[in-house]
Amino acid sequence: MSYYSDFISQLFWHLPVNFTALAQTITDPDLMGQMQKSWNHFIQTGQVWALLIGLVIGYIIRNLTSYG
Repeated sequence: MSYYSDFISQLFWHLPVNFTALAQTITDPDLMGQMQKSWNHFIQTGQVWALLIGLVIGYIIRNLTSYG
């Protein structure tokens, strides 16, 4: 192992337990419901049309500016 990996492993094992938190507190565990709500908002606000128009215009510009 290199010097840096030895140093980091030693540093990690000397950290307090509460400092090495891996997750936050989950207030709403309904992940699929959140995704559905976000998708419905994306559709209702018309952002899907902006995405599609941007993709088409970007594709056209890419083809016009490419060489060969």
